[in-house]
Amino acid sequence: MTDASAGAGAGGSERRIRVLIADDQEMVRTGFRLILQLQPDIEVVGEAADGAECVELARKLRPDVCLVDIRMPKLDGLEVTRLLAGPKAVDPLRVVVVTTFDQDDYVYGALHGGACGFLLKDAGPGLLVEAVRAASRGDALVSPAVTVRLLERIGEQRPAAEAARRAAVSSSPLTGRELDVVRLVAEGRTNQEICAELFVSLSTVKTHMASVQGKLKLRNRVEIAAWAWRCGVVGDR
Repeated sequence: MTDASAGAGAGGSERRIRVLIADDQEMVRTGFRLILQLQPDIEVVGEAADGAECVELARKLRPDVCLVDIRMPKLDGLEVTRLLAGPKAVDPLRVVVVTTFDQDDYVYGALHGGACGFLLKDAGPGLLVEAVRAASRGDALVSPAVTVRLLERIGEQRPAAEAARRAAVSSSPLTGRELDVVRLVAEGRTNQEICAELFVSLSTVKTHMASVQGKLKLRNRVEIAAWAWRCGVVGDR
């Protein structure tokens, strides 16, 4: 185990995002650490080389974000995600799964297990940094290629039960404006883009998002988007 939190942030006026990196390859951990530590608002507080070590260190350090690889010794990334962020986690943490593999079962397993992000290792430094920042805010970021395939697959399932899904939307507790926000989230728009399209303030968008999550019992933007595609909120493209 590596605890890199000692002395971190000394002299800084703003609290930085505390990140734990878990990957069984030392070169990957080193690369992620170097990328993240270049950011003034992020600090790496620990590293783990296997899943069991990750769970132990995460519970000890309580980082803001855990970057977790899928394939690790002792416990794989999906089990780590369930333990740290799943429905049965007593005090859940924010987990972003980072992997070389973009198989659908990994994506579904990670998101259903409580992950608030899913990135491929070749997504690039920019997306890695943005995924950490999004997770720290309570948002979610999924690699674009994965997002498109995931949502298209959900969309393909609609015709078989279209009437039932349309009924689910009509009976949902969402207001018309909340459905507008949901539709734009499902299309991949950022909060700022939603502001511009709906001519509302950022605080209004955030209020609608919080209301949607509360009414539908959803945890993040990915789940909101998935609900929208399942229920036919998003129009045919």
